[in-house]
Amino acid sequence: MGEIGQLEDEAQRRKERLANLKRKLQGGASENGGSDSKSNKEEEDSLPQPIFRSYKPITDELGENALPQGEPVNVEDQVEDSLAKSKEVVLEDLDFMNLAPRKPDWDLKRDIAKKLEKLEKRTSRAIGEIIRERLKGQDLADAVTVGASH
Repeated sequence: MGEIGQLEDEAQRRKERLANLKRKLQGGASENGGSDSKSNKEEEDSLPQPIFRSYKPITDELGENALPQGEPVNVEDQVEDSLAKSKEVVLEDLDFMNLAPRKPDWDLKRDIAKKLEKLEKRTSRAIGEIIRERLKGQDLADAVTVGASH
């Protein structure tokens, strides 16, 4: 039976601690007395005010935050200027090569162009060496055949 009384005491202490925490979370200023109304006003001032651009609020309080309706601008002058400029365009000035779409692998070719240059140089050197070796081999064969014929 002693345990039941002890459990009830612990439950009561827990309730008191929770009530104290709840009071702290609801606002420590309420314990100070008159400063409660000041903190509420500060909280209201610190909250962001909605700005209504395309919505006309029904209440007068929110009507203060509505932006005025935008006035349309006369664009006739701008349209006339752009039409006059478009008449001046000459077809000879247009470069049709820039308008044509690029091949899908143009970026790959651009990236490996330097490497291909090096390989072309090496290939040309190798071909030159092979030709020289064949000529030397032919010179020996020609000398043997010329020497045999004399």
